[in-house]
Amino acid sequence: MKPSFTIGIEEEYQTIDPVSYDLRSHINAEIIAKGKRQLDERIKAEMHQSVVEVGTGVCRNMKEARADIVNLRQAMVKLARENGLLLCAGGTHPFADWRAQDIYPDERYLQVVEDMQLVARSNLIFGLHVHIGIEDRETAIHLMNQMRYFLPHLLALSANSPFWIGLNTGLKSYRCKVFDKFPRTNIPDTFTGWADYEGFVNLLVRTNCIDNAKKIWWDVRPHPFFSTIEVRICDIPMRADESLAIAALIQATMAKLYKLHARNQGFRMYSRALIMENKWRAARYGLEGNLIDFGQEKEVPARELMLEYLEFVDDVLDELDSRAEVEYVHTMLERGGGADRQLKVFEQSHDLKNVVEYMVSETQAGL
Repeated sequence: MKPSFTIGIEEEYQTIDPVSYDLRSHINAEIIAKGKRQLDERIKAEMHQSVVEVGTGVCRNMKEARADIVNLRQAMVKLARENGLLLCAGGTHPFADWRAQDIYPDERYLQVVEDMQLVARSNLIFGLHVHIGIEDRETAIHLMNQMRYFLPHLLALSANSPFWIGLNTGLKSYRCKVFDKFPRTNIPDTFTGWADYEGFVNLLVRTNCIDNAKKIWWDVRPHPFFSTIEVRICDIPMRADESLAIAALIQATMAKLYKLHARNQGFRMYSRALIMENKWRAARYGLEGNLIDFGQEKEVPARELMLEYLEFVDDVLDELDSRAEVEYVHTMLERGGGADRQLKVFEQSHDLKNVVEYMVSETQAGL
């Protein structure tokens, strides 16, 4: 059965105080309550009260996804403003201190904090998660195995978190280093099939490591409740167009890998240890560094590899009707990554408030 390749996009936003430009909890979760009335279940709280997450419906193509994401961002910008707040998209806040942030009073989040203590409390980060509909679970596992190779490329493209508690970290995606502290994160191992994966999950449940597979937070995972593969490695980009480009690239990658899989060709698989080398480079340097081309066994500038990646998926774009969205990646390569743009603002002004102001304006760009 050919997958539907439907798209679901989740974005995690920061709620910002308009005077101090620091993170501010959306008091008594009033944004969540009002948002649920306006947007149904497409808005939800996250563990920290200064994080708000939105999710699209199940979109059949990128045109639907675009309409949904633009509508959600517009609604959230307006809702934040009505509650005396600003909305901001970035993988970390440039200077907020996680110790000053309130935890959302939900039993599930309080339990996570109880289980993981400081690791959970300090997890003040903001991501972009993309779901692609792959209904057959056996196929899903094989595509997940192959998708692992492309995750560092996607991280380099999305890297948008150079600052942490007022410091220039020297990394382009510090968000993924904050999240590394959680168990069951990073690049997963490969699985021989769905039964192998299920056996792994069942063992963790039986031994009280987890109560369900939602507590497996890998950079790519089969979603435990939806028939999707969920890619979780990306920082949330500043612009909606950037989120859409990344989502379209993920959808195209899955479609291309399926095309190969259906012909019994498959993409060459590499070990987790090798892919982790590329993930480190992507987190450290973003688009400005080199990634390893494992086939050729040499370093290649990340930008060059991104162009090769775009060529690799080109033959499925018209079928998916996503060419416009994927071609926006060229614009992203020209404009520079989110982290590089944040750093440029900081170099010019030496004021992190100016960086937040820039991020807030970019969050609304093109809406």
